[in-house]
Amino acid sequence: MNSPHAPKVAGIDPSLPSPTQTADPVTPPLAAPNSGVQDRLAGWVSDLTTLHELTERLVRTDTLDEALRELLRAGASLVGARRGLVALEPADGLGPVTTVGLGLGHADLGQIETIPRGSASTGHLLDGLPEPGGERRADVTHPDIAGEAGLDPRHREVAARLGFSASYAVPLDPFRTTPCATPGLSAIPAPAPGADGSGTGTGSPAGAGDRPAPGAPGTTSVTDAPHLPETGPVRDAAPAAAPSSGLTAAMGADGPSGRLGGAAWLYDEPAEPAERQRHLVGLYCQYAAAHIARLIELSRARAAVATVQEELLPTRLPRVPGVRLAVRHHPGPRGGGDWYDALPLPDGALGLSVGGVSGSGPSAVVAMGRLRASLRAYAVMEGEDPVAVLSDLELLLRLTEPARSATALFAYCEPGTRKVVLAGAGHCPPLLTGERRTEFVETTLSAPLGMLSCWEAPSVEVVPSSGETLLFYSDGLLHRTGEPMDRAFTRLHTAAASAPKGVRGDPDAFADHVLRTVLPDGPAASAERPSEDDTEDLVLLVAHFD
Repeated sequence: MNSPHAPKVAGIDPSLPSPTQTADPVTPPLAAPNSGVQDRLAGWVSDLTTLHELTERLVRTDTLDEALRELLRAGASLVGARRGLVALEPADGLGPVTTVGLGLGHADLGQIETIPRGSASTGHLLDGLPEPGGERRADVTHPDIAGEAGLDPRHREVAARLGFSASYAVPLDPFRTTPCATPGLSAIPAPAPGADGSGTGTGSPAGAGDRPAPGAPGTTSVTDAPHLPETGPVRDAAPAAAPSSGLTAAMGADGPSGRLGGAAWLYDEPAEPAERQRHLVGLYCQYAAAHIARLIELSRARAAVATVQEELLPTRLPRVPGVRLAVRHHPGPRGGGDWYDALPLPDGALGLSVGGVSGSGPSAVVAMGRLRASLRAYAVMEGEDPVAVLSDLELLLRLTEPARSATALFAYCEPGTRKVVLAGAGHCPPLLTGERRTEFVETTLSAPLGMLSCWEAPSVEVVPSSGETLLFYSDGLLHRTGEPMDRAFTRLHTAAASAPKGVRGDPDAFADHVLRTVLPDGPAASAERPSEDDTEDLVLLVAHFD
């Protein structure tokens, strides 16, 4: 006969009584875990939290200089130092080569650079000098510079002059494997590039030169981990997965590969970091090197685009009697398609033009170069008629660049008579300023080139007085103010009208005055940390009539 079931309650399963043959009411409760294991686990969690917080701050840096300074600050907190420096010198020789200090001025860095390269900590790492055993060190430690035997006298002299007694340096190498001194904090093993450069192999890349960790190739050894009590065993964590092929490819043939530089921290008293500190700063510097490598590649790409853009623009401004010229050009961070030009024409005339192609990046820069070269040809043939010049340019744009539009302003100047005939296509109107007047030259409302089936607009004639200045500019100057266009125009008008008398006669000084007044923070500030309004090129062309 079956035993009666316990009554059921909705949503709750009845508890089943334990079988009598398995019940052990006198069994004592489980012993509490060993306090040493708990302390070690708490230490691992604390270390992981620290690394997480520091790497989160690092990845929020947008420029190479910010990343290097954050690396120094974070490393100083990990190793317990107060000052430091990082020497950036990518192994591929493509630069950039720079030295950044923490708590060190330019004069201090200059004195440190007088130390022979093989004796300096960072130089030792950059050159990959072997130790007496023939292996390359993963770090360089000078725990007591004053009492260390065999140290270069210049190193000891500079240390005494600057007031540091010990140093600790680590390399910046995104593919270096850090020996794991703490279970659960395994370093990321770096895959060796395969035949296709995708990084599908195992182990460190050839030529890395770092001392391999004990154990199987390409893996991280945990044999040096602290011993855990046998009561409550803890399984060693497996090595983390290798970096994705995207990171490897980004730092492969098209980006910086191998050692990027070295970071050193300076102690005021004889000291050296503990094993745990070395491990943490080694892991952090490995992650930081990957981030810095990405910023290096980005800065190289921007520098290449900026170089091409500068080469497509005039290398110097012509000298024409009766008019003096000055220009200020600040390209956007992604490379825009704005241009300026000053072209000597027959009979002592001068052609001035500013404009911009839609879009950004290398394709816009190349399109700008083609359009500017075509405008120069049209200006030589029919420059006295600015409308005809822009009409021919519009036809060329529709035939060769059907997916693009452009704004342009062309002016035909006769300095002898101070006569200027100009026409615009969707571009900002020039500004005429002098001691008695400051006004925009209305070029009539017209659409940009390539927007209509047939472009045409009337020309405008202006006769500047002696001592007056004509300003041509791109809309990037207005956008970088971060204000609505009407306020930006007002700010530009005020900047030109408030120029001191001594500045008005010098076009270079006048251009600098306008930029300082319109952009109080300067155009370089927006280039270092661009916002949505700072991505365009900035062009300012000044023509002062004598």
